[in-house]
Amino acid sequence: MESNFNNIIDLISIKQYKLRILRDKKWNTLDRMPVSNTEWGILALAHGKHPTISEIAQQMGISRQAAHKCINALNKKGLICINNALNNNRNKCVHLTLLGENYLMENLKLKEEIEKELELRLGSENINFLKELLKKEWN
Repeated sequence: MESNFNNIIDLISIKQYKLRILRDKKWNTLDRMPVSNTEWGILALAHGKHPTISEIAQQMGISRQAAHKCINALNKKGLICINNALNNNRNKCVHLTLLGENYLMENLKLKEEIEKELELRLGSENINFLKELLKKEWN
């Protein structure tokens, strides 16, 4: 019997899920604090910037309450700092700590390592072709 998951949406979702699990397994071998997918997204958004909590919530498509929860968890882990936004004490902005920067760079190295493993399995030409397709606007 043929799988029901042969449509493009499910194929991409399943592969993305498996890649995240692989990345998490590799991360856990480094003996580091666990970081959720949402927290990784926040770290990436804060890299080199000082976004407000509401900007992070909007860009990630999550509620402000969910953003606050994740940001507070990242703050407790020592990965980000929370400060008042310039010109507005009501808004809070975040920036990465040195530890947060290090975690983000280590995560990037893990992703590059996984990409190289995929390249060996699928061929660099296929990986480059897939990347170019995924970079295109689909709207």
